Amino acid sequence: MTNVTIFNVAAEGETPLANEPSILLPPAYDVVWSLVVFAVVFLLFSKYVIPKFQEVLAEREDRIKGGIERAQVAQAEAKAALEKNNAELAEARAEAAEIREAARAKGKEIEAALRAEGEAQRARIIEEGEKQLLASREQVVAELRNEMGQNSISLAERLLGTELSDSTRRSSTIDDFLSQLDNVSTRK
Repeated sequence: MTNVTIFNVAAEGETPLANEPSILLPPAYDVVWSLVVFAVVFLLFSKYVIPKFQEVLAEREDRIKGGIERAQVAQAEAKAALEKNNAELAEARAEAAEIREAARAKGKEIEAALRAEGEAQRARIIEEGEKQLLASREQVVAELRNEMGQNSISLAERLLGTELSDSTRRSSTIDDFLSQLDNVSTRK
């Protein structure tokens, strides 16, 4: 059926859509009213929406720039605080080293004082020991002299066969005997 219509139209010399409007070009009234609506929307956008949008963008830009500046300031403050802390740490380490050295010196002084005190105490103990030894020696020598004197008297009485009753005589005999013993011990 379409073939028949095309042949009929071809015979008449007119195309079937010649009187109808073009699909590609809209009618003039549509173009005009579209331009009017576009102009109104453009004016409303340029008056209300675009300034708000630019204001929001400017605010965001300021926030971003301010944030960057605040971050840079905070970074500079943190760097300064770090340097300050490092300086304080170095100062504290130096102070600790001084305290350690002072403690070592004090320890050496205390050690020297204790050593001197120990030496003095040792010397005092040795001196007291020597005094006790000398006193004990003198006591032993006195006891030995007394015992030897008694033994010499007993021996002399046996040899002489008489009793030495006179204390002066006894004393001189003991002294003679002891002086002879001292002479014998010094000769050797």
